[in-house]
Amino acid sequence: MKKLFVMAAVTMMAAVGVHAQNGYEDTKHEVAVSYGVHSTSQWVDVFENASVTLTTATLVKYTDGKFIGPISAEYFYHLKPWFGLGGVFVYGKNKQDMLIGDKKDGTLMHSYFTLMPAVKFDWLRTKYFGMYSKLAAGLTLRTESLDTNDPGVKSDKASLAHFNWQVSALGIEAGSPTVRGFAELGFGEQGVFLVGIRCKF
Repeated sequence: MKKLFVMAAVTMMAAVGVHAQNGYEDTKHEVAVSYGVHSTSQWVDVFENASVTLTTATLVKYTDGKFIGPISAEYFYHLKPWFGLGGVFVYGKNKQDMLIGDKKDGTLMHSYFTLMPAVKFDWLRTKYFGMYSKLAAGLTLRTESLDTNDPGVKSDKASLAHFNWQVSALGIEAGSPTVRGFAELGFGEQGVFLVGIRCKF
């Protein structure tokens, strides 16, 4: 998945290379990829696992959680130099061992696919540097699969959809007029902290 992230970033830079002569004033389109930490889906998993452990008197426990993501791709079209309208797609996956007592009984995996319309407010926009805020809200499709070693328990798959969001209070970007690295602080499905690369054309 990290290789896919790097390949997408390189592809975007190549695609906007022909637009390098444009100044920052002329760019209306933005595409970006990013990687974050501590998404809302991760927090949901933590609370769900804790509640299962408590309600089963610690009989059922989850360990060795491995969360991939959140990995995001986003697009914005600037109706005004300071205002962009677009959308965000986010992917995340959590795989963890399920213990019955102290014995591993199976593997639980959650995958998250999120699509959110979004707005971006560029409140500082210069040729090589920018600061902004971003708001997004939409739906997450969550899929769950349980593979168990217990012959008395059936392996199962399920899916559900729920509301999700991203509020990035502070974003900072720097680089050339067309290719920039960026970092954001906020809360939501993209994470409390995320870094990525953005191309403008």
